[in-house]
Amino acid sequence: MATNLSTSVKPDSLQQLPSSPPQAIGLERFVRPALIGFTVLYLGLVLFIPALNVFVQAFSGGIAGFLETFSNRYFLNAVALTVLMAVVAIPLNTVFGLCAAWAIARNKRFPGRALLISIIDLPFSVSPVVAGLMLILLYGRNGWLGPILEANNWKVIFAVPGMVLATSFVSMPFVAREVLPVLEEIGTDQEEAAKTLGASEWQTFWRVTLPSIRWGLLYGVILTNARAMGEFGAVIVVSGNITGKTQTLPLFVEEAYKQYHTQQAYAAAVLLACLGIVTMVAKIILERKTDKGVRRGH
Repeated sequence: MATNLSTSVKPDSLQQLPSSPPQAIGLERFVRPALIGFTVLYLGLVLFIPALNVFVQAFSGGIAGFLETFSNRYFLNAVALTVLMAVVAIPLNTVFGLCAAWAIARNKRFPGRALLISIIDLPFSVSPVVAGLMLILLYGRNGWLGPILEANNWKVIFAVPGMVLATSFVSMPFVAREVLPVLEEIGTDQEEAAKTLGASEWQTFWRVTLPSIRWGLLYGVILTNARAMGEFGAVIVVSGNITGKTQTLPLFVEEAYKQYHTQQAYAAAVLLACLGIVTMVAKIILERKTDKGVRRGH
């Protein structure tokens, strides 16, 4: 009886999946190239062609005209001030990001956890111009702390301290948001084992936690640096864009273009573009290393 049942089932009688009609196959062949073509066209109009035009315009007056920009004292001052913004903002946001990420990852049920994450993400949703305005309303001459600052002859707005505050605000979330998922992924097993062996909290952090999150931390630092050096909106509001005094490199590009120093503007833009390219390459490398580190558990 079992033999008859088994031999009575023929391959031709097996139920097959319904095949796509010829119209659907033809439509799929049309849709895929159309989507790829639209993507390439959109990237070309929005990204590739404008970026290429920056390099073309930067060298339109020849190599000598391009290199002349790098000897301009206002340009050099803007570069130095831009580097200063990054040098101050990166350590501040690195320490804050590590503390915030550790507090959130290691205390998953403390009151206000969701609120703290939302506050960290605030610079992503608030316009940089609004961020600059908030600083003016707090530290400006007519702001809440303005009279106190003026009485002590401390100048924040239209000075370097205000620019540092604006830069630190807009670049605040990157380290925290990159380190947090890595901490949650690796868990606490290694840290608890280190404590069991007699390691202190500080030794556990330096020898266990930090090596485990190093790639995510470096990734966040690179993004923080790119945002700090390229910030325009918040910085121009609090700086006043005073040439040679409170003018960073993005502000120099805007001012040079407005003053019809076109090649200077594009030469400075090339420098910023090169920073973006370096950041993108480093981002790709660190993303791969972060993924490998998480998979291996270190």
